[in-house]
Amino acid sequence: MTGEATVDRIAWIKLSSVTLPLATPISDAKVLTGRQKPMTEVAFLFAEIVTESGHEGIGFSYSKRAGGPGQFAHAREVAPALIGEDPSDIGRLWTTLVWAGASVGRSGLATQAIAAFDIALWDLKAKRAGLPLAKLLGAHRDSVRCYNTSGGFLHTPTEQVLDNASASLASGIGGIKIKVGHPDRKQDLRRLTALREHVGDDVPLMVDANQQWDRPTAQRMGRALEEFDLVWIEEPLDAYDAQGHAALAASLDTPVATGEMLASVAEHYELIRHGAADVIQPDAPRIGGITQFLKLAALADHHHLQLAPHFAMEIHLHLAAAYPHEPWVEHFDWLEPLFNERLETRDGRMRVSSRPGLGITLTPQAREWTQQRYEVGTRP
Repeated sequence: MTGEATVDRIAWIKLSSVTLPLATPISDAKVLTGRQKPMTEVAFLFAEIVTESGHEGIGFSYSKRAGGPGQFAHAREVAPALIGEDPSDIGRLWTTLVWAGASVGRSGLATQAIAAFDIALWDLKAKRAGLPLAKLLGAHRDSVRCYNTSGGFLHTPTEQVLDNASASLASGIGGIKIKVGHPDRKQDLRRLTALREHVGDDVPLMVDANQQWDRPTAQRMGRALEEFDLVWIEEPLDAYDAQGHAALAASLDTPVATGEMLASVAEHYELIRHGAADVIQPDAPRIGGITQFLKLAALADHHHLQLAPHFAMEIHLHLAAAYPHEPWVEHFDWLEPLFNERLETRDGRMRVSSRPGLGITLTPQAREWTQQRYEVGTRP
């Protein structure tokens, strides 16, 4: 409940469903196994919140291949619950939104829709304080190690992967991740051998199987990959196979990373409880926003895990900067058409800017890609 300490209230909310087209259809191991079609677009849910005093915040969630209209529909249903509320009470408001749609649960699409509001409220709070979000949370560093993923998908020819890696390193990005999980496992090894020879022994390399190996294959490939001195092997098994990941992590020298596909703190706790990940990879929009991410980060810190948040670097840079142990953040250039600002990479690290909040504003192009809009309340 709000009381005498309340100094401002939420007056207006705007929701936008934005479809971002990708320049090239994207394929990973899930496509080669026939489980998914190449990805051609990403659906975003943006929430813009304005208070009676004129403070503003923006947040977003997203969905790949399917789910975007569902996220927008759920967000539209629960948004009125925030009007008149104190924007500073972010934890309470997260619970309010969960209960507004309680019958659809506390994970998945429902809380991914809530994430857009939650992230917007954190952005608003940091802007009102005049601080970058990382500083509001309590930064441990002003830059974070970063690696590139977007140049190493399975649809990309090996020579182009090598060229992409060179371009990433030249732009100040520190590490390179490529996709594996080709039906011919020897092809994975040939691509990785070419990449290691191309960039040298000192460049951090990661691989990502996108959940497409079974346990025996993951074990064999894990042993074969040891010689490449990888930072981690990502999603070698099904995302919910905590026991399998735990056994693999215990048997390999190479760290095992997973978590990006999980949609709640509770699901991540199963990984942590089983010792299933050396590197935990939560995605703030997928698990319900920054409020939930901070809960998970505290658990991960308690268990001395490495942190490497998935996608959405515009959000995760700030959250990684506030994690006690040296993390990684994933560099994707896909989202650049949506935002006026650019994140700086230099000497292998991504820099936290001095801009307040998340430090992002939407481009006119993002507005043009908007498929649906909804407003509630009165804009001051």
